[in-house]
This record gives sequence, C-alpha cells and structure tokens, in this order.
Amino acid sequence: MKLTLGFSPCPNDTFIFDALIHHKIDTEGLEFEVLFDDVETLNQKALRGELDITKLSFHAFAYVANQYALLDAGSALGFGVGPLLISDKFTPEGLLDALNSETSDLKVGIPGKYTTANFLLGIAYPQLQNKQELVFSEIESALLENRIDLGLIIHENRFTYQDKGLTKIVDLGDYWEQLTGCAIPLGGIVINRNLDREVQLKVNRLVRQSVEYAFAHPKSGIEFIREHAQAMDEAVMYKHIDLYVNKYSINLGEEGRKAIDTLFNLAQERGIIPAIRKNLYI
Repeated sequence: MKLTLGFSPCPNDTFIFDALIHHKIDTEGLEFEVLFDDVETLNQKALRGELDITKLSFHAFAYVANQYALLDAGSALGFGVGPLLISDKFTPEGLLDALNSETSDLKVGIPGKYTTANFLLGIAYPQLQNKQELVFSEIESALLENRIDLGLIIHENRFTYQDKGLTKIVDLGDYWEQLTGCAIPLGGIVINRNLDREVQLKVNRLVRQSVEYAFAHPKSGIEFIREHAQAMDEAVMYKHIDLYVNKYSINLGEEGRKAIDTLFNLAQERGIIPAIRKNLYI
C-alpha cells in the first residue's frame, strides 16, 4: 500500500523521516510517496485534504481536525523553541511605544497565516494586524530591504538573524511558557481519518520507530539531511535538530497532549480558531 507523505526539507523533518522512507526500518508493507514543501504550503495542502499523511502547524490543524487525526509520534514541541519577533528598527521598548501610537500600522512579515507562529503573534500582539505572508527564509531579507518593519522568524533563522544585524524583540516561545507553563506546540504529523484504523496505528508505530532509529544512529541520515538543508553547515543542522526533535517527537505523552489541549482551548476562548468537535488524537 502506498501513501502520500508531506513534510518540510528542514533538518528536523528529514532527520525524523529518513529511516522510514529509506527502509532503514521495516515499513510493514507500506510505501511512501514523499512531497517536500515549506510548512505553510503543507498547511494549505492539508486544508484541501490532498495528502494521506502530512506535517502541519498546530494552528492549521485546528481547521482540519475533522479530516485528520494527530499521530502521537513525529511532533515538534519543546521549551525554548518558539518563533522570534525581530527587527532592525526597534528595541522591545521602542515597539511598545510604537504600538501605543494611534497611527501605528507596522507591517509584519509572517511565515504563513496558519502557522503556529502567527497564532502566537496574535495572542501576544493583537494590535499587529498589517501582515505580509512570506516564505520563512525570505523574512530577514525583507527586513533588511525595508519592505517590512518586523519579522516573525522560525526554523534555522533563529541561528542567523543576529549575524545580519537584526535584533530580537520578543521570543514568543518564552511568552507562551510564561503564560501557560507548557511546552510550545509547533507542528505535528497528522493522518487522514478515512484510512483504516489499522493503517493509522501502523503509520504511528512506524514514525515512532523512525524517530527512535534516528536518535540511535544520529549520523545515519546526514547526506539526506544535508541534501535538503539549503546550504546549512553541519553544526547548524544539528542545532536545528536538537532544538526541535526530542521526547515529544517519540511520543507526545501526557505532557505533550496537555500542551496541545491548552493551545487549542486558549485559541478557542479568544475566538482565534473554530470550535473542534472531534478527538484530536489518533
């Protein structure tokens, strides 16, 4: 049986899925047709129901939970891993002054409407409504070219913005942790609810085994990871992996599910996402 599988070319995803798609583990008769896309493109594909299995932002998951269920394996949650709001014009204090101005209409570059990063921005800075959607890797350049006033960065840009003379305004992961005490849920792996229950459970088991294999053999997928890492050097690749792949990627567990439930409950209370009527999990 062949299933379509979408994930990003970022090191955390290629690290997680290397063993699965390259048959370093027994895939129990399943084959996977892999599609690589940035996270917002994957979000949009999930909204259209195009893939059997896909990585997506937890914000986007709120809009497709009737069609997709969340696997216990493969998610990106953690402490100190949140998106950063950066600028080359403002300090944190200067931003507050600007937001308090009645004429403030600052333009923010975001990595996608349905990203969890944008969700957190909406909670922390509801005043920032003038948003421009950009591919995540273009946000730093847009700031330096004065096309935007603020940038919301994710992924490996956490490690590169300072080298370009840009300044952190707020770490939205820290903001979330102080607000809730939970790990921040960034992205998860979901599977189409129309697939047989046995297939859903098998995929969950295989993704977990793929993560466990990657942890046991961390250099096994280095060529595959490097191939898709957009000229990132090896040290940055593994910083990226260490930041986003952890115990929650093996199994959400009680803590991981609590963090996700907290995110969705808070978002529903504030009217940011629609009410969800199905159990989120596989």
